[in-house]
Amino acid sequence: MRGIGALLALALVAPALASCGLQPMYAGGGSGEVARALAAVDVPAIEGQAGWLVRNALRDRLGDADGSARYRLDVRLDDNLEGLGLLTDDTIGRERRTLRARYQLVDTATGEVMLDASDGSDAGIDVVSSEYATIAAEQTALENLSRDVADRIVTRLALALRKAP
Repeated sequence: MRGIGALLALALVAPALASCGLQPMYAGGGSGEVARALAAVDVPAIEGQAGWLVRNALRDRLGDADGSARYRLDVRLDDNLEGLGLLTDDTIGRERRTLRARYQLVDTATGEVMLDASDGSDAGIDVVSSEYATIAAEQTALENLSRDVADRIVTRLALALRKAP
């Protein structure tokens, strides 16, 4: 009985959703309009280790433009690591790593800036007695933040390119 009720509710709601104007962003899969536009974005080299990580994450999500880039994504990063908690012996007990990205999507044909935005993410790190473990945690945090920032950038790009003519 429970399955029939859910099916009936879906049948009643489906026409309302179809008429509300919502459209799937990635309609058409890899050959859809947004996917093709994202594949035409070139990501030039970004300075620093965080830049290398973010660029690789972006290229994984966007694909490689292979010289057919219609757009260029210029990215500047700010990677900050700061100590937060002081212990009784005046040592730092916790750190916060912040990765912020300022980026512009540029139409290479006209030079027009189609999107100018910023995104970022942060992570908390426990400072432990092992220096190696702390350094490994800082590195892992940077890798995770790089992927998170790249995901946020790609989402904003998809929305901007979906609205583009």
